[in-house]
Amino acid sequence: MKSMTGFGKASAENSDYQVEVEIKSVNHRFLDLQIRNPKQINELENKIRQTIKKTIQRGRVEVFVTINELADTNKEVVIHWPLVDKLVTELKREAAARYGETELAVANVLEQIVTVPDYVEVKQEKSDTSQLETLVTKAVSEATLALNKSRSQEGSGILAVLTENEQALLEQLTQLKKFNTTFEQTFKERFEQKLQDYLGAQVDQERLLTEMALLIERGDINEELDRLFIHLKTFAGILQKNSAVGRELDFLIQEINREINTIGSKSNAIEIKEFVVQMKTIVEKIREQVQNVE
Repeated sequence: MKSMTGFGKASAENSDYQVEVEIKSVNHRFLDLQIRNPKQINELENKIRQTIKKTIQRGRVEVFVTINELADTNKEVVIHWPLVDKLVTELKREAAARYGETELAVANVLEQIVTVPDYVEVKQEKSDTSQLETLVTKAVSEATLALNKSRSQEGSGILAVLTENEQALLEQLTQLKKFNTTFEQTFKERFEQKLQDYLGAQVDQERLLTEMALLIERGDINEELDRLFIHLKTFAGILQKNSAVGRELDFLIQEINREINTIGSKSNAIEIKEFVVQMKTIVEKIREQVQNVE
């Protein structure tokens, strides 16, 4: 069993690049992948997505990819000489027109404009995609494995809590089954005695049995109890699976809750009402945990 909450981090590098990948995930009804990566590896986004999908099936998963260049081999200095020439020519002409013949220190001009992007530009050449693809794939795979390990560790804790609550629910159900057997017999005896006290010797036994059967049928919860035992057996089996079981557990909890509600609506006995409250409390605890199961 795995939780949908976790975190994984990994990096890969060569002489030119260092790739860092961080992945975090939280609860979500489906698999919702949000990938944030530099533009230079946009073409690798689908590969990143497919790599993660092999391991992660549910949750909102955010992926952060950072690329650091370890060398300047992909950078080029471009000097826009025609623009520089035009600047120097215009400066000389304007200086001569305004101040007469004067020497223009070209070196000073160049020193001033070297940081102006219009004249001197540092361009990023296209990155080596094959190098980056290898590094990104490696880092994403390792970060995904770390995320999966984190989710599995938290899932082990959830499994322990679910198992404990499943046993507590089974215990309540077993006690309710035992109580209901005694309650039905006592109800029959009391009903029959009251009718005899009220009607005396004129009791029609056939009519008595018919009326009793109708009353008992209205409050009969044996069918619901049987289904609850089946559901709990199924629940215990699902907990032993190694696959993603969150949706299956969520559906089963809805069915269990529905049966418990039916028992509560059928019976007027205060003791049975108390069992219903206890069982619904346990089911709610289970539901809270199930929401975080992949």
